[in-house]
Amino acid sequence: MKELYNKTAKELNELLNSKEVSSVEITNSFIERIKEVEPKVEAFIRHTFNDALETAKIVDKKIASGEKIAILEGIPMALKDNMATKGVNTTSASKMLENYVPPYDATIVKKLRENNIPIIGKANMDEFAMGSSTETSYFKKTKNPYDLSRIPGGSSGGSAAGVAADMAAWALGSDTGGSIRQPASHCGLVGFKPTYGTVSRYGLFALASSLDQIGPLTKNVEDCAHIMDLIAGHDEMDSTSLNIDYPKYSDSLIADVKGLKIGVPKEYMGAGIAPDIKAAIENAIKKYEDMGAIIEETSIPLTDYFLSVYYIIQCAEASSNLARYDGIKYGYRADKFSDLTDLYKKTRSQAFGDEVKRRILLGTYVLSSGFYDAYYKKAEQVRMLMIQNFAELFEKYDLLLTPTVPNTAFKLGEKSEDPVQMYLEDICSVAANITGVPAISIPCGIDSSGMPIGMQLIGKHLADTTLIRAAYAYEQNSSIKIPKPNI
Repeated sequence: MKELYNKTAKELNELLNSKEVSSVEITNSFIERIKEVEPKVEAFIRHTFNDALETAKIVDKKIASGEKIAILEGIPMALKDNMATKGVNTTSASKMLENYVPPYDATIVKKLRENNIPIIGKANMDEFAMGSSTETSYFKKTKNPYDLSRIPGGSSGGSAAGVAADMAAWALGSDTGGSIRQPASHCGLVGFKPTYGTVSRYGLFALASSLDQIGPLTKNVEDCAHIMDLIAGHDEMDSTSLNIDYPKYSDSLIADVKGLKIGVPKEYMGAGIAPDIKAAIENAIKKYEDMGAIIEETSIPLTDYFLSVYYIIQCAEASSNLARYDGIKYGYRADKFSDLTDLYKKTRSQAFGDEVKRRILLGTYVLSSGFYDAYYKKAEQVRMLMIQNFAELFEKYDLLLTPTVPNTAFKLGEKSEDPVQMYLEDICSVAANITGVPAISIPCGIDSSGMPIGMQLIGKHLADTTLIRAAYAYEQNSSIKIPKPNI
């Protein structure tokens, strides 16, 4: 029973309920695994082993007293380091917040603590979630467990690499333009961006408030559904939180898609998509047809504008959100300055990385009085057209099926000097954030280099359970098995 770390959350729950193992044994198994492979992968900014073991002891006491435990109780997870943890440094992978210790827990962290879920560490990420490769972190560059010379994806790269390398049973990330789905695709995992507003953002350090959403990274779709049961729900601390009747997401774990109408946008299957990815997606389409789904080619006419709209809105909101980091209230402060303006300049120049500075400059530019109408206002107008466009598509289709990313994981450093090439990696994923709809990435193959390939399913607003059902059906019926990383 030594290698408990390679099991899914559901499998570990069954072992706990049968009293074959304890939560402390499970947690120690992950701790030993982290000690073994973390020096190679570098998935974590900070380990929280003691806190995790204390939580595990609480669960073991519950089991010993005959109390029933929930499915995720006592099973260690990794938390992206942009979610506030009371008393534990939360950095957003930035020098700006290197020593920041929040005085409060994010709502999502409160839920983890209330449900006795051991947090085994705070996962590395792109600085303030700005990036697609986890190379912009101030602390370290996380490696892909499948090939340590390659990126794990971003910005939730530490969360994804940690789960793929069996250092956590599951993880939470945040997704602003694909930051859960991209690393899930690159690391052979399931990554889910729920409908905007279904998971509280209170305590999530904001990148772009109208785009950000927290979601799970897991080894399979079943675990993903159970995590959604835990994390979704209305929160009065978040003004964008939806006050609705939430479904039980795990009830949608049905391996049947007969009659489901799936549209395949032709714009996502043309030039720019790697041949191995296109072939894997075509095989997945055939599998859905074999299962009884109705597949049709369709079109999203505004595809050419997705990236432009996304980066204008995202940078504008980032410029506004990051204005709070000024060296006054908390965070990094420059040592030597002549006056208040000089303090602002030096603090922000010294503590923000190049990519963060670039996006703040772009965002400030598009919000400036001379360019607001030409850029930001225009982008928001096109965003409304995109929302209408998607609403019309989902009157005809239950789901859309696309690649998650145009390329599999590339080499470390390959695109870090060319921001435009890096931004192009977001082409398949940004639409779901702009329109607020749910999207999931599930493994559907490996390329000629042995790197995982992900398929993306996009659903209509609040159709999260349909996505889970379709993803689960593919997972259960597909013969595609992604091998474990050999590290």
